[in-house]
Formats: sequence, C-alpha cells, structure tokens
Amino acid sequence: MDIKVLGGCCGNCDTVMKMVADKAADLGVTVSLEKVTDMGAILGYGVMSTPGVVIDGKVVHAGGIPKTAQVEAWLKG
Repeated sequence: MDIKVLGGCCGNCDTVMKMVADKAADLGVTVSLEKVTDMGAILGYGVMSTPGVVIDGKVVHAGGIPKTAQVEAWLKG
C-alpha cells in the first residue's frame, strides 16, 4: 500500500504521518509512507487544504487531522 501525506512543515502533517505509521504497525499492514511537501505535486492531486492523504494514487482525505477510525478503515481497505 503506497501512502502519501501531503503538506508542508506543519505539525498536523507530522501528526497524520505518525497516525498512519502507528496504525499500520498495530494492524500488521505493510505500507510505503511518504511525505510530499512540493506545492506543485500537492496541487496536482487537487488538494487545496492540507494535510491530505493519498492511498495508491487516490485522494482519501484533505484538510485537518482524520479520526483514528478513518485511518484504520483505509488500512483495512
């Protein structure tokens, strides 16, 4: 599972990165996790509000910190 967290150097983006990494470890799901800070790349996904989350090329979240249950649902697919 390829996961990208879109956003600059804000604390919320780091929080989302940690949430995804921790929940993936809890569930035993192998993920490739990347933080994307390039504004051109972020806008290329159509995300106007960060943090954004892209899973396997599809935007699943934009703006604010997602709920833990939401992250778990993404990882369980």
